[in-house]
Amino acid sequence: MSGLDGRKILLAGAGKMGGALLRGWLAAGVSARDITVIDPAPSQDMASYLIVKQVALNPPKINQPDVAVIAVKPQMMDEVLPAVAQHFGPLTMVVSIAAGTTIESLAAHVGERAIVRAMPNTPAAIGRGISVLVANDATSDKQRLLAESLLAVSGKVEWIDDESLMDAVTAVSGSGPAYVFLLAECLAAAGIKAGLEEGLAVKLARETVAGAGELLHRAEEPAAVLRENVTSPGGTTAAALQVLMAPDNGLPPLMEKAVAAAKKRGRELAG
Repeated sequence: MSGLDGRKILLAGAGKMGGALLRGWLAAGVSARDITVIDPAPSQDMASYLIVKQVALNPPKINQPDVAVIAVKPQMMDEVLPAVAQHFGPLTMVVSIAAGTTIESLAAHVGERAIVRAMPNTPAAIGRGISVLVANDATSDKQRLLAESLLAVSGKVEWIDDESLMDAVTAVSGSGPAYVFLLAECLAAAGIKAGLEEGLAVKLARETVAGAGELLHRAEEPAAVLRENVTSPGGTTAAALQVLMAPDNGLPPLMEKAVAAAKKRGRELAG
């Protein structure tokens, strides 16, 4: 539990992502006494396992936390941050996982202090996510370690130095799980059109995508090599890939357009 021992954590927002982090901290051995949750409408799921202090959006004065994790929707920032910031001490670090919310906009609410912007993704709910972090200049090495430890309970952690790359990160890994789920949907639908019964087509697509993902996770080879290993010259896979890899209308240009669209939208949300 390196980096989290004895740290006082304030969590603002315990929805899907905030709740996943909270469960991860508790599972990693963080004492419930060291966590305070601020959520105006905690879910029943959270209430069923939550043993930490649970308070409303405008709670009485609480002990100054070492770190405040902001896990509310971007459109709630103007309401939530001023209420939460009143509990900060001068050394409280802010870690935000709100998409499209820049370090500069966070600083406008919480003042000049250590701020880390993070982009996790939904597989964090099962400890298989990946988070990308970027910190401002006020963040010390110890605080970077703390931020990394907070996100590591949900999966792998990577750092970038240029915040402008966060829109591309969001487009690839933040939104990426939805692309994979769509692949499973489309594969099942294609199977049904090819004559398979719906239940079988859905199961085949689901297990194939999940199994291939796990193989990719465990293998040392890059994705391109794994693809080539499955593809026999002149075989059925090669025939399908000829369609999927078409340079004009195949998956590569389509994915490039999709990521570009998500990146553009991220910049629009950031203002």
